[in-house]
Order: sequence, then structure tokens, then C-alpha cells
Amino acid sequence: MKKSTTRMMLFFLVVIVGVVGYFAYLSGRSRDASKEAAMTAAQLVLSRDLENNYPPTVKEVMKYYVDIQKCLYAEECAEEEVEQLGMKARALYDDELLAANDVTGHLLQLKAEITSFQEDSRKITAASVASSANVDTFTEDGFEFARIHCTYTVLADGQSNLVDMVYLLRRDENRRWKIYGWDLAQNVNPAY
Repeated sequence: MKKSTTRMMLFFLVVIVGVVGYFAYLSGRSRDASKEAAMTAAQLVLSRDLENNYPPTVKEVMKYYVDIQKCLYAEECAEEEVEQLGMKARALYDDELLAANDVTGHLLQLKAEITSFQEDSRKITAASVASSANVDTFTEDGFEFARIHCTYTVLADGQSNLVDMVYLLRRDENRRWKIYGWDLAQNVNPAY
């Protein structure tokens, strides 16, 4: 009787260890799969389909543009990602801005700026877009324009510096807001 009880206990112990081991194996596989499925910030930004999901407001256009800028100037991106992010930024540009900046020249300049940022150990650590209530809209020469402030926090030499930019956007024939240009806030007439 003792032998059969011992055998039964041993059998149940082996079954329990096998079941626990199998569940541990499965949970490890699901964790590995979730790690593989996690997207980098650059991949997430690049995944947006601007043809079918263009940002509807001035603020949303700028939030997406700022996300692109943070990827370019805060992360280590592969050259292919830099080019793809540059093209996503260009999709937000007004036709006149695109005409003044050919693709090849723009991408070369972008890569040079990123290299300069990295060599100087600078990076964008944060960025904020003004609220929708602070968007200044006006009409000029039959076009709708909007101005909005964006503030970037740039880490350089261990110190954070704020860079305040003013972006000018123009509404195109499809009623999409497109970036027309930008400048440092200190260079823009404060009386606008």
C-alpha cells in the first residue's frame, strides 16, 4: 500500500511540476512577443497615415510635427528613419515651403543638423504646443493663416534651455493646415 501511495504522490508531483513549467514557458513567450510588438517613438510617429488621418486642427498639426522633431533630435534614429521622418515632416509643409526646399537638399540639411546636435551633445528633452485658445488666426491675400507658439526644452552641456518658436500655418485647398514657416519668437513682432 505504501508503494502505490508513494508512486501516486510522485506521479502527481511530476504532473504538477510539468503543468507549472509549461505555464511558465508560455508566459515567458508572451512577454517576449509583447517586447517585440512594442514600437519605438519613431516607429509610432511613422505609422501615422497622413492621407487618411491628417491632423484636423492647427494644434494637432503642431503636436504631430513636434513629435517628429523629438524623434529626430532626442533619439538615436537609423538613417532610413531620419529620411522617413523628414518626409513625414514635409507632408505637413505648405506647397510654397516645399517649392523652396527640394527633397534632396532638405534631407541633407536635416542630417547635418542632427549630426551637429549629436556632436554638441544636445537633445530635445521636451516640447509643448500652445493651447488652441492661443492660436492667432487671420486672413491675408485670400488665404487663412494661423500662428502658434511651440516651446522646446533643449538639453545642452547639462543645462536645460527653452527655445520658443512661432509657427505660421496656412490652410490649403483641402482645408488642411500646412506649415508655411517658422522663426524664433524673439524675432517675431509681438504685436501680431
